[in-house]
Amino acid sequence: MAENIADWLRGLGLERYGPAFVANDIDAETLPELTADDLIGLGVTSIGHRRRLLAAIAALRTNSAVPNAPPAC
Repeated sequence: MAENIADWLRGLGLERYGPAFVANDIDAETLPELTADDLIGLGVTSIGHRRRLLAAIAALRTNSAVPNAPPAC
């Protein structure tokens, strides 16, 4: 699962935050619930990076395309 989060971050050009996501147990279930404050807590200090992540997280909520989500039955 962590690999898919890492791949997702890499696709956004934000792979530098991968270790923080892993260290804080961010997985496919918690990822869509992250807020701007959570991202600050994860060390995402750049407003541009936070905006990019929040937009991608919003797209996950809309598309239900959470990295490594189990297939719908």
